[in-house]
Amino acid sequence: MTNEFMQFNLRPELVQAVTELGYTTPTPIQIEMIPVMITGCDVIGQAQTGTGKTAAFALPILHRLVNGQGRVQSLILTPTRELATQVSEAIAEYGKFMGVRTLAVYGGQAYGPQINKLNRGVDIVVGTPGRLIDLINKKVLDISHVHTVVLDEADEMLSMGFVEDIETILSSTPAERQTALFSATMPTEIRRLAGKYMHQPHEITIKREQVTVDNTEQRYYMVYHKDKLAALTRLFEMDDFTSVLIFVRTRATSSEIANQLTARGYPAEALNGDLNQEARERTLERFRQNRVKVLVATDVAARGLDIDNISHVINFDLPENAEPYVHRIGRTGRAGKSGVALSLVSPSDRQHLQQIERFTRKKLIKSELPSEEDLIKYREANLLKQVSTWLGRGRCRRERAMVDQLVEEGFEPLDIAAAALKIARAEEKQRPIEPVAQVMDREKVQRTGRKFQDRPMMNQNFSRNSTSHEAGMVRLTMDVGKNHGLRPSDIVGAIAAQASIPGSVIGKIRIQDNNTQVDVPEEYLTRLLEKSRPVVIRKQRISLQVAS
Repeated sequence: MTNEFMQFNLRPELVQAVTELGYTTPTPIQIEMIPVMITGCDVIGQAQTGTGKTAAFALPILHRLVNGQGRVQSLILTPTRELATQVSEAIAEYGKFMGVRTLAVYGGQAYGPQINKLNRGVDIVVGTPGRLIDLINKKVLDISHVHTVVLDEADEMLSMGFVEDIETILSSTPAERQTALFSATMPTEIRRLAGKYMHQPHEITIKREQVTVDNTEQRYYMVYHKDKLAALTRLFEMDDFTSVLIFVRTRATSSEIANQLTARGYPAEALNGDLNQEARERTLERFRQNRVKVLVATDVAARGLDIDNISHVINFDLPENAEPYVHRIGRTGRAGKSGVALSLVSPSDRQHLQQIERFTRKKLIKSELPSEEDLIKYREANLLKQVSTWLGRGRCRRERAMVDQLVEEGFEPLDIAAAALKIARAEEKQRPIEPVAQVMDREKVQRTGRKFQDRPMMNQNFSRNSTSHEAGMVRLTMDVGKNHGLRPSDIVGAIAAQASIPGSVIGKIRIQDNNTQVDVPEEYLTRLLEKSRPVVIRKQRISLQVAS
C-alpha cells in the first residue's frame, strides 16, 4: 500500500508507525509544516485542533531526535493536562519503533514519579507551564540542551494567564533552538511573543474544515460528570444499540469505562495506546464481527479507524474543539445510512457545546435521560412481551405440567404466575438503577442563594455575586493574591488536584493584590469546599469561600 508520508523522507520507523495507525494521506497542515520543521526553521501554524497538527510537529521532532542522548531534546508546552497527555501519548505512538522516551507533566500530579522518570532520562517532555517551571526550579528538569520548543494552543495558554511562565521557560532554553508556535487565533500578544522569541518564522495558515453530518441524528444529555456512567447504562438499557463507539479523553478512562460497562452486563473493550498493533487488530476484528458491541476509544487510538455499520457514536467526554467532534461522529451514518451521535455534556462543557453547534451549523437536540420510573416500566413491559411470545408459541409443555402440579397442591393459578414472574425478575437485582442527579438549568444557576441551598450538603449563603458571568459556574475567593506571588498556574493546579477535575474546566481567574477570584463549575463546588480536603498552594493551606 502506498503511503504518502514517504514523500517527506522521514525515518523508516516513523513511516512504519503512521502506517500502522492508518495514516496514508497527510492533512494540509502536515503537508505544509513537516518539510519546514525538518529543516530546523522557526514556524507559526494557525490551525485548529483536529487538523492533524500534533503529527505535523511531532514527526519532525522525532525525525531529528538523536538517540541515546540521555537528556531532554524537545519541550512541548500545552495549556491543559488533557492536551499534555494526548500529545505525549501520540508522540509515544509515532516513536514506538525508535524507543523514544516521552513524559507528560502537569499540576495536580505527584512530583515523585515525574522526578524519577526525569532522572532516568527523557527525550521529550510535554507539560503545562506551571509544572514545568516548578520542575525547572527544583533543578530536576534541565532544558539547557533543548533544540526544539513547541507552544501548542498558544492563545489558550495566554488566555489562562500563562504568558509570564512561557517567557520564563523560553528565556531558559538555548538561543539557537527551533521554536514552533500553534494557535487557533493570532491576537496581539501572540504576535508580540513571536516577535520576541522567534527568528524569521515561516507562517502557515490552515482554514477550518467544514464537514457535513446530515445523516447523523445528534442528541445530548446534560449530566454531572460523576453521573455519566450511570447515565450511560440507562441509555444502553433502553436504546437499540447494535454497535457503539464511545469516545473518552484519556486511555486510562477508556479502560475504566470498558471494565465498568462489562461489569454491568454490557461487554466492552478499550482501544487505546496501551495496545500493540496485534492486539489492536484483534480488538477491531471482534468489533467488526459484532462479537463485541461496544468499543471505548481515545481520539489518538481511533485515528485511521474505518468500520462501517456503527449505529451509535457516544461522546462520554466532549472534545474541547469542534473538529474532533465532527471526526468522531462521522464514523456513524455512513454510506447513506442514518446514524446517531449522543453526547454526555456536563455543565462546564456548555461552551464547547456552543462551539460545536456554531461549527456544524446544526443545533444538537437536548434530550432527557430515562428516569427510574421509565426503566422500571420498560423492564416490566419487556418481561410481559417475552411471556406473551412464549404463550403464543405454545411450547411450554413441561412448565404447564409443573403448574398443574402446584395447582393440585392447592395453589391458585394467579399466585403461581405471579411467583414465576417474581423469580424471572430476580436478575434485575443484579442491575440496580443508579441515581443520576438533575442538573440545574441556566435560569436556576443564575438565580440567588435559595436555589443553591436546595442542593444537599450546601450550607453557604449564596448571593447573585457568587455566580460568575458564565452560566453553570460559581465564583470563589481566596485570601492570597499578587503580593503573595500567586500565579494562575498555581490556582489551576491546586483546584484541579483538590476536586480531581481537568484544569481546562476552570473558568476566569482574577488575581488582585491580596485576594483572588476564580470561577469553577458549580457541580464541583461540594468537593472544593470540603473542610477535610484543604486547598494547598505553595505548601500553604488556603481559605476558599464562595464570593459574597
